Amino acid sequence: MTVREHKGKSLFALPDDYTVVDIETNGMTAGESEILEVSAIRFRNGRSTGVFSTLVRPKRTIDPFITRLTGITDGMAADAPEPYEVMRRFYVFVGSDVIIGHNVHFDVDFLYDGIAAQTGEFLTNDFVDTLRLSRKALPTLENHKLATVAAHYGISAAGAHRALRDCEICNACYIRLKSDILSAELPIACAAAVDNAAIIKRG
Repeated sequence: MTVREHKGKSLFALPDDYTVVDIETNGMTAGESEILEVSAIRFRNGRSTGVFSTLVRPKRTIDPFITRLTGITDGMAADAPEPYEVMRRFYVFVGSDVIIGHNVHFDVDFLYDGIAAQTGEFLTNDFVDTLRLSRKALPTLENHKLATVAAHYGISAAGAHRALRDCEICNACYIRLKSDILSAELPIACAAAVDNAAIIKRG
C-alpha cells in the first residue's frame, strides 16, 4: 500500500477560489499506470482565470479500452511533452489552490505520485470531491457518477472522458451543487470557509 504522507486533506467545503483538475490514465492504479492527459482550470470568484491542459507522452502502448473510452491514441500522444515537464508545469500552475474534482482522490493520488517521482516535490493541496458533495445534496440519485449528476442538472456531458471537458462538466456541477447545499442550508463543515487570501502561489 502506497503511503502518501504529505497528501492534503479532503475538505467538505464550498470554496469560491479553487482549481478544477482532471486526468486521463492508461490504467487504474496510481504508481503503476501512466497519466496520459492532465487538465486544470483555475477559478477566482466564479471566473476562469487560467487553463492548463496537455497530453503526456506515455512509455507504453495505450490500452485499446482506454483509446475507445477517451479517444486518445498512441499517435496523438507520441509528440506530447515528457512526464517531467508536465508534472513540473502542473505543480507550478496549481500552486497552493484547493483542488476540486469528481472522485478526486483518484486524480490526486496519480498526480501526487507523478509529481513526487518526476520532480521530488509533493502535492500537498487540500481538495474537495464533488462526488462527496453530490451524495450530500442529491441523496436520491441512482448513482453519483459525474454523468449522472450532470444529467440531473441538465448539463451536457458531451465530450466526457477527455480531461479538459471533464473539468468543465465538473465545475458546472460544482456550481449547482454549491447553490443547492447553501440554499437548503444543509450541514456542511467549513462551507465556503476556505481562507483563499492566505493562499501563497508557488513561483
